[in-house]
Amino acid sequence: MGSHPANLGLRFVLELVALFALGWWGYSLTDGWLRFVLAGIFPLVGAAVWGTFAVPDDPSRSGRAPVVVPGWMRLVIEFAVFGAAVVGFVAVGRTGIGVGFLAVAIAHYLASIDRIGWLLER
Repeated sequence: MGSHPANLGLRFVLELVALFALGWWGYSLTDGWLRFVLAGIFPLVGAAVWGTFAVPDDPSRSGRAPVVVPGWMRLVIEFAVFGAAVVGFVAVGRTGIGVGFLAVAIAHYLASIDRIGWLLER
């Protein structure tokens, strides 16, 4: 179910890059000390949402679900975090990186189509 070690590794890298993009976006929004606050808050919020809302027994995660959500909602959360990363790259003027990130994320989900089906049944 989309849990081939290479695909799970890719997913982990996508998550890290998404958090980086969110931090860079936050940093770019203002000047002074506030830019450092936003550079920390943006990825922190992304990570908190990603790690908190889950479907129980999702084999692509730890299986734990601090806040249980239906599978379709988990997909919306994942798409929102990855989508925010794309927007973040575009906002800092790195559209090519954003498009590349989006392409890799789509490839990941295509390789995880069985997981998507599993989530939509939950």
